[in-house]
Amino acid sequence: MALFEEEMDTSPMVSSLLSSLANYSNLTQGSKEHEEAENNEEARKKTVQAPRMGTIMGVYLPCLQNILGVILFLRMTWLVGAGGVLGTFTIVFMCCSTTMLTAISMSAIATNGVVPAGGSYYMISRSLGPEFGGAVGICFYLGTTFAGAMAMYILGCIEILLIYIVPAAAIFKMEGLEGAEAEAALLNNMRVYGTIVLSFMALVVFVGVKYVNKLALVFLACVILSILAVYAGVIKTSFDPPDFPVCVLGNRTLVSKGFDICAKTIERGNATVTTKLWRAFCDSEFLNATCDEYFTNNNISQIQGIPGITSGILAENLFSTFMEKNSMLEKRGIPAVLDPEAPDTNTNRYVLADITSFFTLLVGIYFPSVTGIMAGSNRSGDLQDAQKSIPIGTILAITTTSFIYMSSVILFGACVDGVVLRDKFGEGVNGNLVIGTLAWPSPWVIVFGSFFSTCGAGLQSLTGAPRLLQAIARDGIIPFLRVFGHGKANGEPTWALLLTACICEIGILIASLDAVAPILSMFFLMCYMFVNLACALQTLLRTPNWRPRFKFYHWALSLLGMSLCLTLMFLCSWYYAIVAMVIASCIYKYIEFCGAEKEWGDGIRGISLSAARYALMRLEEGPPHTKNWRPQILVLMSLDAEQNVEQPRLLSLTSQLKAGKGLTIVGACVEGTYLNNQPQAQKGDQSLRKLMEVEKVKGFSQVVISSNLRDATSHLIQAGGLGGLHHNTVLVSFPRNWKQAEEHHRCRNFIEVVRETTAAHLALLVPKNISAYPSNGERFTEGHIDVWWIVHDGGMLMLLPFLLRHHKVWRKCKMRIFTVAQMDDNSIQMKKDLMTFLYHLRFDAEVEVVEMHESDISAYTYEKTLVMEQRSQILKEMHLTKNEREREIQSITDVSRGSIRRKNPSNLHPQRSIAEESVGGSGEEKSEEEVAAVSHFVLCAIIHQSYKETITLTKKSLQCGVSYRNHSNVRRMHHAQKLNEVIVKKSQEAKLVLLNMPGPPKNCTGEENYMEFLEVLTEGLNRVLLVRGGGREVITIYS
Repeated sequence: MALFEEEMDTSPMVSSLLSSLANYSNLTQGSKEHEEAENNEEARKKTVQAPRMGTIMGVYLPCLQNILGVILFLRMTWLVGAGGVLGTFTIVFMCCSTTMLTAISMSAIATNGVVPAGGSYYMISRSLGPEFGGAVGICFYLGTTFAGAMAMYILGCIEILLIYIVPAAAIFKMEGLEGAEAEAALLNNMRVYGTIVLSFMALVVFVGVKYVNKLALVFLACVILSILAVYAGVIKTSFDPPDFPVCVLGNRTLVSKGFDICAKTIERGNATVTTKLWRAFCDSEFLNATCDEYFTNNNISQIQGIPGITSGILAENLFSTFMEKNSMLEKRGIPAVLDPEAPDTNTNRYVLADITSFFTLLVGIYFPSVTGIMAGSNRSGDLQDAQKSIPIGTILAITTTSFIYMSSVILFGACVDGVVLRDKFGEGVNGNLVIGTLAWPSPWVIVFGSFFSTCGAGLQSLTGAPRLLQAIARDGIIPFLRVFGHGKANGEPTWALLLTACICEIGILIASLDAVAPILSMFFLMCYMFVNLACALQTLLRTPNWRPRFKFYHWALSLLGMSLCLTLMFLCSWYYAIVAMVIASCIYKYIEFCGAEKEWGDGIRGISLSAARYALMRLEEGPPHTKNWRPQILVLMSLDAEQNVEQPRLLSLTSQLKAGKGLTIVGACVEGTYLNNQPQAQKGDQSLRKLMEVEKVKGFSQVVISSNLRDATSHLIQAGGLGGLHHNTVLVSFPRNWKQAEEHHRCRNFIEVVRETTAAHLALLVPKNISAYPSNGERFTEGHIDVWWIVHDGGMLMLLPFLLRHHKVWRKCKMRIFTVAQMDDNSIQMKKDLMTFLYHLRFDAEVEVVEMHESDISAYTYEKTLVMEQRSQILKEMHLTKNEREREIQSITDVSRGSIRRKNPSNLHPQRSIAEESVGGSGEEKSEEEVAAVSHFVLCAIIHQSYKETITLTKKSLQCGVSYRNHSNVRRMHHAQKLNEVIVKKSQEAKLVLLNMPGPPKNCTGEENYMEFLEVLTEGLNRVLLVRGGGREVITIYS
């Protein structure tokens, strides 16, 4: 392959590329970072690979175990009792549809390339960018850890242990306690035992994920046996319903642990004996005792808690029965005698509702039971083939669990009485787990099965959550989390596991399962919403890299899934939804503030490109309206030999002008050819970008290379911007030391810029003495911004002070507007009209009309004009050869010397010595710069000596009617000098002076004269901003 030898360093052979891809390891980085990691010294060390898993072990079983968790065994029957079969089925169907649609979107993303460690975070971040990915990833991690990973599963585990298995193991005894005291004791027990169980689980995960996988089989077997026991019990109820009587007083369900016989009295021999139930409601055991009024007026009856699937109880459980907190559990269809005015007594003898139930609460409590769909994708780094395993395993797990949940809703409603379904803790059925009363062959199958199910789900989640945090930390988008990217030699996230356990402890300290579940729902729903958004975005943008192997997706399904997620967020809890969004927004802004310099080809960039293209096409339809006009500035910067910016204050002024929020292009020029000078251009571009960042100028930088600086500047002015989004204003500083011969090219370039902007109908801003302008860190506590409005320029002079005063540097400066009245103008009326005009423009400014009378042209003006013209003549002569220039200077010297000798013979010898020494000199060869400097020195000496003669001759010529050869230059110099006197008198103390910039000369003969006019016009002023309008109105009085 000799033909491609020179490209081998940058473009590897296909064989080596395929080899590297075949040996790909599941890193979180992109291709570039992956190559860097391979070259890293640490990466070259031989690492121990974590065990690789397939679809069943790696995705299907973890998802199944997480989904079929604590809610199914502890809350499902209560959900059916409170929400009714129809309401609960609606909730289950809506939640399962949401997760299925999310799984479809996730499958499309997961099969669109290699999915390294991080799962859902990786998919979201690479599809929506580091900001969205980091925000949603952290929220999903918090949800998985704080609620789903451990708190919910561990709390469920402890609840089963202390209420149904070994109540005697409670450290804080609940016997004899009632109401709030009993609830507080239960919560304290959960906190203590929860911490112990959490420590044990964290230790198991720390030892290794392989032990978790082995235990997962045992725990999953318990889950499957429990579910099979429930289905077996349902079948058994059709021909042999179990005997689970529920004692009811009137229509109120009684707590079964306070008595042994469901009756007021019993016959023992020939005597009627009272029962424990009697003594619970009466003040003595005798028949003549005073008893509770409701107890006296109502009979006690027993109902069958599980009448069976053929009993027709489904019709009774079809609709919802929502209850208020501490309200009594009542049986429908049984009459009861109740005095509405009588207070309720002995309420602790009845089964009470522990919380107020309503539809949206049920949604919030149930949704976490379907949130285990990411359990497989979170462990994508441990999968043999994530692209294959994630879609198949996840969708199969959701299909299985959705069938189980939906069938459970119908079967529970068809087999179990409503009072038993609404009895959350089984107080009316001897403290049995309600779902356990339905199971066959024994309720203990469900009790132990659910206990081990919650333990297994907790272990699975505690395995996935640290890996998610590790993936986020390794990406480096959140600086303070980077320490959690480290782990053991086999990749186990040790530090992330420690943080996960600490965060989980917070959830355990809350200790209330019903309080934790809605928080969990928010974080999971937000994650699912963004997964759907990512898939829809990639599909609609049709990016070339969007080629998922999974074909059964559509953008409409993703948008439907996203809408369902958003709806469920606010259905569950609108205030929790807002809190979750605020947390995600804060993380998003933090990542954006820290500057996540990651380019992952995400969809947000795709949206930006599409939106930019659309906006640019819209801008092409016509120029913006005056109301939408804002300065789109092209800043022309100069670079020194080291490609550093020469006048940084020019960007400070740009930053202060950007209250208009328009486009900013910072341009610079490099002299040479593109092939030879590209490194210098790149260095100059870096200098510009760095200075823009320091000065907080948001825009674009552009460095143009050309054979000469004049052409490069012209190219910037012509080609800057794109389509309708191009500059309308050029900002360039006034050339310094333009009178010096070596700076003559800068002067010519400047005048050409003025000409080109005028021809292109662009506004021009020329700050003079730019080094005296304030930096962004300075503040003016007082002062004025003076506007000298000589000619109308479309309103630029009015608009610029308004924009400047929006910046903190100029905020406290007041605006003054001066205008000039001629002899035939009514200055009083001009002031009134100007004040009215400013009022309609909504500008606050002081107004003053300055009257300028015609006066005789002063001798100083003639002197300035003569100096200007003779300097111009000498600069023209500089284009001659060196010998010709020396002869020209000598001839000028000789002519002037003769004139001086005639006028003042005594001054002959000093002038002669100067001339001879300067021109004739020692006979040595002089450089061009020396000759130019000598010519300027000679000229000044001549003018100084012949000042009076020149003025006298010129005045005589004018008085005699002889036409002065450049009388227009004299008039211009006169007006510039008079106007300067007025401006200096009025605005010498102003912080900034803005005035109209005269138009450029139409031919090259008056270029030096033009610069002299500008110099005289601005003489004696510290900060001057010369302004030329672009030929269109930029302000309007209309709304």
